[in-house]
Amino acid sequence: MEQIIRIGMDTSKHVFQLHGVNAAEDPVLRKKLRRKGMVAFFEKAPPTVIAIEACGGSHHWARLLQAFGHEVKLIPPQFVKPYVKRGKNDAADAEALCEAMSRPTMRFVPVKTADRQTALMLAGMRDRLIRNRTQLANSIRGYAAEFGLTAAKGIRKIDPLLERIAADETLPELARELFALHGAEYALLQARLEEVDAKLMAWHRADECSRRLAQIPGVGPIGASLLMMKTPAPEGFRSGRHFAAWIGLTPKDHSTAGKVRLGVITRAGDEALRSTLVVGATALLRRVRDGRGRNSSPWLLDLLKRKPPKLVAVALANKIARIAWKMMVTGEAYRTNAVPPSVACAA
Repeated sequence: MEQIIRIGMDTSKHVFQLHGVNAAEDPVLRKKLRRKGMVAFFEKAPPTVIAIEACGGSHHWARLLQAFGHEVKLIPPQFVKPYVKRGKNDAADAEALCEAMSRPTMRFVPVKTADRQTALMLAGMRDRLIRNRTQLANSIRGYAAEFGLTAAKGIRKIDPLLERIAADETLPELARELFALHGAEYALLQARLEEVDAKLMAWHRADECSRRLAQIPGVGPIGASLLMMKTPAPEGFRSGRHFAAWIGLTPKDHSTAGKVRLGVITRAGDEALRSTLVVGATALLRRVRDGRGRNSSPWLLDLLKRKPPKLVAVALANKIARIAWKMMVTGEAYRTNAVPPSVACAA
């Protein structure tokens, strides 16, 4: 073990494949271990550098191995795949991890703390409850339409629709019973969502940076909380544009032979964070278009004259992401017109 300089470890639920090399880059460790055997192996092993593919359980293993004195580096799966030589098996994946870790330009994923993972679990649960509520509301509307009962758009129109259905004696008794079951399930989902929202707001109020980010127009408490929860390490991004690209708010680059060809936005990164920023930008843009926005940016007004509203909303979300990154890195509070229109246009 004294000869090993780094180890690549391919993980699964029960089997862990190790691949280690020495200073001469010669393989000196090829071993397959079960879960308990892997923990016992690294507990006794001298401190070394270990590469793990970033996945669901990788942060737990990284924290455990760090507690044993090892240095752990998490690598995104898409950065490991080019180093897999031929075939697909655990040994080839572990070797590819060991090779990818040695590259000087390789990018790594910061290890999340248990508290950060708990916060992400809270955000994920809220997202799932909203999807379930939307699905159930659509089912209620669809079944009601089959009996000639319709309601206006909006989630707030579901409860009045259910009340109308319950009071309509022309409907078959079984239909009203089934609608009542749907209504009870909808009320339970709504109560759970309100409970999760309360926990999320408590987390937001307890975090100083999240409170500062909420001051950005178009962000709000939910957007600020997601920015803090889902951003791994703001200082790890070289600029605000790199941060916006990580979220997926920059165009695809297909440039070649000196010709710049930009496509649609990449949609990379976290979908929930990106959609929240775009929705917030859309709401802010609606106020500007209705004439209710005060001190609107000349850059934004000029862009609205030249581009479609949806494209402007994405551009505004990109700008919001850059401002949020700057505030997270510097610790500054939001200032109105902090970015001059000329700088924003050039960006």
